[in-house]
Amino acid sequence: MSVNLLPNIYNPADLRLLSEAQLPQVAQELRDFIIDIVSVKEGHLGASLGVTELTIALHYVFNTPDDLLVWDVGHQAYGHKILTERREIFHTNRQLNGISGFPKRAESNYDTFGVGHSSTSISAALGMAIASNLKDNFNKHHIAVIGDASIASGMAFEGLNHAGVTDANLLVILNDNAIGIDPSVGALKKYLTAVKEGKNPKKNNMIKSLNFDYSGPIDGHDIFALIKELKRLKNIKGPKFLHIVTTKGKGLQQAEENQVQYHAPGKFNASTGEIIPKIEDNLPPKYQDVFGLTILDLAQKNENIVGITPAMPSGSSLKFMMDAFPKRAFDVGIAEQHAVTLAAGMATQGMIVYCNIYSTFLQRAYDQIIHDVALQDLPVIFCLDRAGLVGEDGATHHGVFDIAYLRCIPNMIIYAPLNEIALQNILYTAQLGLNHPIAIRYPRGRGVITDWQKNYFKNYATIEIGTATCLKEGSKTAVLSSGTIGNNVITALENSSNSNTIAHYDFPFIKPLDDKLLHSIFERFTTIITIEDGAINGGFGTAILEFSALHNYNAKIRTLGIPDTFIEHGTVTELQQLCNIDVKSLENLFSLG
Repeated sequence: MSVNLLPNIYNPADLRLLSEAQLPQVAQELRDFIIDIVSVKEGHLGASLGVTELTIALHYVFNTPDDLLVWDVGHQAYGHKILTERREIFHTNRQLNGISGFPKRAESNYDTFGVGHSSTSISAALGMAIASNLKDNFNKHHIAVIGDASIASGMAFEGLNHAGVTDANLLVILNDNAIGIDPSVGALKKYLTAVKEGKNPKKNNMIKSLNFDYSGPIDGHDIFALIKELKRLKNIKGPKFLHIVTTKGKGLQQAEENQVQYHAPGKFNASTGEIIPKIEDNLPPKYQDVFGLTILDLAQKNENIVGITPAMPSGSSLKFMMDAFPKRAFDVGIAEQHAVTLAAGMATQGMIVYCNIYSTFLQRAYDQIIHDVALQDLPVIFCLDRAGLVGEDGATHHGVFDIAYLRCIPNMIIYAPLNEIALQNILYTAQLGLNHPIAIRYPRGRGVITDWQKNYFKNYATIEIGTATCLKEGSKTAVLSSGTIGNNVITALENSSNSNTIAHYDFPFIKPLDDKLLHSIFERFTTIITIEDGAINGGFGTAILEFSALHNYNAKIRTLGIPDTFIEHGTVTELQQLCNIDVKSLENLFSLG
């Protein structure tokens, strides 16, 4: 019986003491370790299983951390973390005060660059390589590992374009598995498929035409072939490109066969791979499904409606419309800038465009929002999924900045629904015809109305732009909430002994504000509390402070929301507690009167 090897590998120096013949056993043990932990603790699974051999080979051949290894996005870096001094604490992955689910510079010197959004690895590694040259260090290696979905992004092409005219000691490794979170799309995918199938003439190699030393494609699960090629590439100067072919979820049959679901499957049986079903009977719907099913219904009634998503058809639930109307719903790949300007172009021709982008990813298209949409006052409908705190994915994925960065843009309408019905109605209202672009922000996870499906699509209501509502009267303090965080206020007030003194107002429109109602509030109340699930600086509360200052009101105003710091990973409830916007914190606040 063979002795387990992984328990004796603390860092890559230990790995390099092994013979090459022992590495397949390490790969099997590493896969088993990832499966065992993720099956219980949850997290991203398929991506790390797919690059197990590559991870081992890279740390075996290169002298990490002196040689610099950059993982694009970071979904695939679990094996890397386990081999780089974090095996014993890997069970804390993505938990409050535990290690991050993504590479993070503050966590380890093996994590050379913090990631979480795609397509940054080539630019970052090139920057490192040029810096090494400027320091007269021409022997250091710089490696970027990027997937076929991520390399289709414009930023990746910008990095390749620059790298090709440098003498940087850069190695770009394309991990080609034909899938990101959803299957890869676009002409580049078709090109890579032709390369893998031997149907593309070598003289047509687009990577070589960019002045890279190209090799591949090779089997990314053949660890001996990987090591041989990596050793060869170590001795070649200048920009190099290695094309490897892998299977996402390799080593777990279900993960190989259902790569979308096993990207992040939740809890599952480590022995059988079977996902442990969650009890979801009589639960409120997910906000993403409210969006997806509502625009499907609207699209059936209005042929001018189109949908766009940058590589998130399943996560955004645009897939409902894509399946029903494949010519009117578009997955444009990981290309947020393109998605926004594509939407703008369609809007100039009278199309009603729902551009669904996660809040944290819309940041990547800020120039396009300003110049291509708002400046031209085109009525694009931005649907910002995952707004607010998203939980275990942490700082790179929280959608907490959108209110602040959108509120300063002229012509932009910003709406945050209190619940599923409000989301459905604003989606309906937007397609009736708006004079300006609108951003509709809603959170990850489930809503609050369990019987929503009994009424959806039957009783749409038109929402008047710029209106707010009094949800509860009070005599002393006015609480102004925006978005679904208002449900925390509702629950806290139900449990508060001072509820009679506290009024609650729902302000779904952050821009334009309901000035008429605000004047009434400031004339009645001397204490006002604002609450939002976005950054306090520049957010909804700031808008209320600006209103107060502009009109010379003297009310005492307290703003609650996300403080001026990057919030790390944990459950949404834990993170709301850190920010004092959870139900219990609000109960305590309201009890003070």
